[in-house]
Amino acid sequence: MIHELKEQRALAVTEMRGIVEKAQAEKRNLSADETARFEGLKSKITELEANESRASFLADAERRMSGTPVDGDKSFNALESNVSLMSVIRAGMEGRALSGAEAEYSKEVERRTGRKAGGAFVPLSALEKRVNTTSTAGQIVPVDHRADQFIEPFRNKLLMRAMGVRVLSGLQGDVSIPAYGTGVSSGWVAENGALTASDQTFGSKTLSPKHVGALSEMSRQLIQQSSPDIEQLLRDDMAFALAAALDSALIKGGGTNEPTGIIPTVGIQTSSLATLDWAGIASMLEKSELANSTAGAWLTSPGVMKKLRVTLKSATAGAAYLSENGRMADLPVHSTKQVPLATTNGQLILGDFSQVLLGIWSELDILVNPFDSTAYARGGVLVRAMATCDIALRHPEAFVLANDIVVS
Repeated sequence: MIHELKEQRALAVTEMRGIVEKAQAEKRNLSADETARFEGLKSKITELEANESRASFLADAERRMSGTPVDGDKSFNALESNVSLMSVIRAGMEGRALSGAEAEYSKEVERRTGRKAGGAFVPLSALEKRVNTTSTAGQIVPVDHRADQFIEPFRNKLLMRAMGVRVLSGLQGDVSIPAYGTGVSSGWVAENGALTASDQTFGSKTLSPKHVGALSEMSRQLIQQSSPDIEQLLRDDMAFALAAALDSALIKGGGTNEPTGIIPTVGIQTSSLATLDWAGIASMLEKSELANSTAGAWLTSPGVMKKLRVTLKSATAGAAYLSENGRMADLPVHSTKQVPLATTNGQLILGDFSQVLLGIWSELDILVNPFDSTAYARGGVLVRAMATCDIALRHPEAFVLANDIVVS
């Protein structure tokens, strides 16, 4: 029933727009009949919106009474997979309300979080899609060329979430997570000797909202194309800038308004690889083990990766290289340009990446502005994408950083 009401409302809005655009094209005011029809449609839309609100309230109440939240079944996942970024942007461009899966998803996220979207919520999982993007619509309009063979740009590898970062979603207020500090100590005493008292101490890890966003102008032709390839293109283009910023913040961050990632976090362990050798690698592993951490992987940049691949473990004939077949000391080695240089030196991180917390307050929030003067003159629209999140390390000592590797 809700879907039918939304369709009726969309049809009424389309008809109203047609009446106004016809009068504008003929450079005249609305006629008496057109005015009457417009006002009638306006009343109808008001009535439909009221009916839709009541129907949505009843549906939500029935779901709550049943004791089965959307999270408890597969319907929300199915709804998420049906959200079309193209439909969200078109609705904003045409000044009409969302309908279908897009409206249901955005409303459900608002119900869960208690926050209204600036535009419309779309799944944050869009950030994890593979990226292919372009800057001009003319390159992808299906004429005779093969849109399915679109030449993708090379992008930095986005690795952090794939390496096991813990994601806390659906957050509302600031988050404080209790953390163990120090424990009770024991000791040997002589007969009738007194034990020394010791107390446990506790700390906390906090997360507070920080915002990341991207603003881009998209041409009218690009948005109106119906090709599924362009739907993916739009999704990827809006998602990558945010995904890259978030991935970079997880590794480093700490800049103005940024969350603090692994590298600048106080408490991580450091080691020296100014002389890159197997003893230095073993020392990093030792530091991780002494902290009772279970290291899961290495993370570094392409320059350091090259050095690891060409540096022998020892001068003994037939010795292996530090890194072979994407592994070092029996742990996987990941390389991406997202890992920055420390001035001119390369950096290598050893750690248990499941100790990184990524808190998410807001899904990917898409807002379309078809009235920006510059974009309007070209027939384009401005599209803004934003997400709200923060980062914390559960155990900073689970990471060992070497930031003095000579790569030149």
